[in-house]
Amino acid sequence: MKSIEIKGTLRTDVGKKATHALRKNNIVPCVLYGVQKDENGLPVATHFSVPTDGLRNLVYTPHIYVVDLNIDGKIVNAILKDIQFHPVKDTILHVDFYQIDEAKPIVMEVPVQLEGLAEGVRAGGKLALQLRKLKVKALYNVIPERLVVDVTSLGLGKTIKVGELSYEGLELINAKEAVVCAVKLTRAARGAAAAAGK
Repeated sequence: MKSIEIKGTLRTDVGKKATHALRKNNIVPCVLYGVQKDENGLPVATHFSVPTDGLRNLVYTPHIYVVDLNIDGKIVNAILKDIQFHPVKDTILHVDFYQIDEAKPIVMEVPVQLEGLAEGVRAGGKLALQLRKLKVKALYNVIPERLVVDVTSLGLGKTIKVGELSYEGLELINAKEAVVCAVKLTRAARGAAAAAGK
């Protein structure tokens, strides 16, 4: 997985007024949930802020990254966990990060990449990707940038489901019956099949 550096500044005032003032100045309030736990067993949260421009390459991209979070000079390895967008303007309102513990698996969404020319496409069908990302659970250093799915032997009207896929060192979290991709019958393919059946 690629890494990306993001520079942030600690926040001491986390009230609504302060948060609103940050957003007005194109600064996004963020929270880092750390490896340490508080007395209730919950991850210790660090509140900080990042200029909107500093988040663009992380948020508006098909790639996934390990984030080198630099908060006032202290660097922490983390992953992007959650983003809130404005319902109308689509601007970034809030971002949550989770600190990586090298010894513990993390859950992350990884993009799916289809590879090969499906048999069903050769026969006139149309290949459709139903799940653009799959949720995986693994140690962060074995998570690939993308999950490659070979569709060469996928016939007309056939599907590949999550349960049929496996990757070394990764546990797929999605429902086993969820369809990752399918070769759909087109009108032309239906016509050809009907003609062949006569």
